[in-house]
Amino acid sequence: MALAGEYAAMCNQTLIMTKPGVTLKKTLSGAPVPSKRVCFSALKLKNYHKARLGVKAVTQIEVGSTATTEGSRDLKGLEGTLELDLVSEGELREKGFMGLRKTKLVCTIGPACCSLEELERLALEGMNVARLNMCHNTREWHLDVIRKIKKLNDKGYCVAVMIDTEGSQINVVDHGAPSSVKAEDGSIWHFTAEKFDGSRPLTVQASREGFSEGDEVVIDGGMATFEVVEKIGNDLRCKCTDSGLLLPRAKLSFWRDGELVRGNYELPTLSAKDWSDIEFGVSEGVDFIAVSFVKDAEAIRHLKSHLSTKSAKLAKVLAKIECVESLQKLQEIVEASDGVMIARGDLGVEIPLEQIPSMQEKIIEVCRHLNKPAIVASQLLESMIQYPTPTRAEVADVSEAVRQYADAVMLSGESAVGSYGQKALSVLRTTSSRMESWGREESMQAHLNQSKLRLSLSDRIAEQICNCAAEMANNLGLDAIFVYTRHGEMASLLSGNRPNPPIFAFTSDRGARMALSLQWGVTPLLIDLSDDMEANTEKTISLIKTKGLIKEGDTVLVISDVIPSCATQTLLFQSIQVKTVA
Repeated sequence: MALAGEYAAMCNQTLIMTKPGVTLKKTLSGAPVPSKRVCFSALKLKNYHKARLGVKAVTQIEVGSTATTEGSRDLKGLEGTLELDLVSEGELREKGFMGLRKTKLVCTIGPACCSLEELERLALEGMNVARLNMCHNTREWHLDVIRKIKKLNDKGYCVAVMIDTEGSQINVVDHGAPSSVKAEDGSIWHFTAEKFDGSRPLTVQASREGFSEGDEVVIDGGMATFEVVEKIGNDLRCKCTDSGLLLPRAKLSFWRDGELVRGNYELPTLSAKDWSDIEFGVSEGVDFIAVSFVKDAEAIRHLKSHLSTKSAKLAKVLAKIECVESLQKLQEIVEASDGVMIARGDLGVEIPLEQIPSMQEKIIEVCRHLNKPAIVASQLLESMIQYPTPTRAEVADVSEAVRQYADAVMLSGESAVGSYGQKALSVLRTTSSRMESWGREESMQAHLNQSKLRLSLSDRIAEQICNCAAEMANNLGLDAIFVYTRHGEMASLLSGNRPNPPIFAFTSDRGARMALSLQWGVTPLLIDLSDDMEANTEKTISLIKTKGLIKEGDTVLVISDVIPSCATQTLLFQSIQVKTVA
């Protein structure tokens, strides 16, 4: 029993071997594989002092074949359907298990990509989450896009919907044109508080007051820069000192005497418009709500409490890290939220640019330890708004985010208003896949620290089981990890370990499936789950074999947090098995 014994020792924080000496029949990765069950009990650890709390946890490690034997019980309920999205299925057929991309892709939807045909092209190219920026477009426009994405999902795609709130701190300039406008060096522009429809030459509507002559006006974190040369009532005459593109409703900041002039941070995190947008999102069943300019955890907790009273399906709340205050309270914000977006554009206005790379890596690491997805956003492929090929520096930037094990990378203007959104998404996809392959070749996963222990005994056991399961899957060279989960927690814990094999998360909860669309390495599938672990395993493997996506000899690690019907409320039943497909 060398193979199982080795992993009993490896996982000795929570497991001990209770039944050695099993007859060996098969081989797996060059090692003998037992055909009988080997059980481990977390409660028998003499040194595990909290076992006296009375929480029962049984971990079952089984290595064997999926083939049924003459004496096996009759497995009921093998009929059913398995909802695997079209893109993952195609990728699996073409490239196999290890060819599945693990880094998720988020696209901002805008005028350049809002038709059903354009949205489907993005979905085919790998879009996992569609982001709607509530700063732009009308309520009717957003509703139309959400309905189109739902149509795509009815066709077999799995695209989650995110709304991104405007925030009370935002200040914008709007030139009124549907696409970007070039500001040339030395040109004189009129910044006006007047509201008007359409566009006017060299004129933008500005929503912020308090400017003085000599102030420096920075657009979208440095896309273009102006100097205030004259104040005319509430209006300004500004000279462009750094030429660049002005996107529709671009963000504005300004500097005086070399220092950033900060907004009114006494304002609440969520404005009245934000609350209205959130109510709209909830009514349409969006999957994620990104909150702008989060200063502390209280705003996140308040929103999550509010959402819990509104709908049975809870949208996941993401905190946008884009101001100094959010960095100062990073740990508590990540703990309170369901994930974060690293909004590097606005963050780069608040802190020195040279600090952005290290801060990005720190945020990703905190999120991974807390099992919260992290999205790297802003200016990843900014040049592709205008050009069909990215700069090499931009490709290196994407690669670095993937190397740091970010859960997702995001397109903003590149897809929303750019001329080459689909090409930009293709660059994200191919660059992510290549870096993931390189990471496996270099065993980068081995250098990651495992998640920190949680507070409750049952959560700590689940965490340790997932840590051990990920290490087993890597060391045994298994093809895939199958996790059966009611609400996605076990899949999230596994994802935090960044294992080499892909994670297939089987759930009967549609909300959990869409939430897992943002978790690194997780392919979520919708299926009816029973309380019977063996029935679930047999059914899913049978259905996947029917699709021709798994073949004889493939080896999978199976893990579950589904509580059997015979369990009491104090029994946490978790299981690890290694199965060879027969």
